[in-house]
Amino acid sequence: MDIPLRTHATTQDRPALLRYSRTWHTGVSSIAEARDAVAALLARARPAPGRRPVQDAQLVVSELVTNAAKHAPGPCALALELLPGANALRITVTDTSPEPPRRRPPDPRRIGGHGLHLVTMLSHGLDVTWLSQGKRVTATVPLAPAAAG
Repeated sequence: MDIPLRTHATTQDRPALLRYSRTWHTGVSSIAEARDAVAALLARARPAPGRRPVQDAQLVVSELVTNAAKHAPGPCALALELLPGANALRITVTDTSPEPPRRRPPDPRRIGGHGLHLVTMLSHGLDVTWLSQGKRVTATVPLAPAAAG
């Protein structure tokens, strides 16, 4: 199986690189824990991102982890990686479902089903990598304002 099976969260520091990873064995994850991990990791970033980018990253991680917990039958994993210069946060969620993430057609009257629209609006795309038992979904959330050009 390609999903790492750890029983605890880990944080690694390297020069100008901050990482966090967590695996939930049952497929049931804590969305609040994932959001808190984003806030804690970004609190250590230099330069520190503003409040809005932190909230955007928390929303993206919430949506991706929720989808994994909702649609995958087995373990899921979260990896956060602050890119050099603290310009972006790479959020990766690995799960056991072979089904790709699917955006539902927009419907302002529908409750729910808007998460992937939000993820693609707030990040630099959504990348899916197929694994032998499931998939890895990665979104990169910008933390610094785009340069004026």
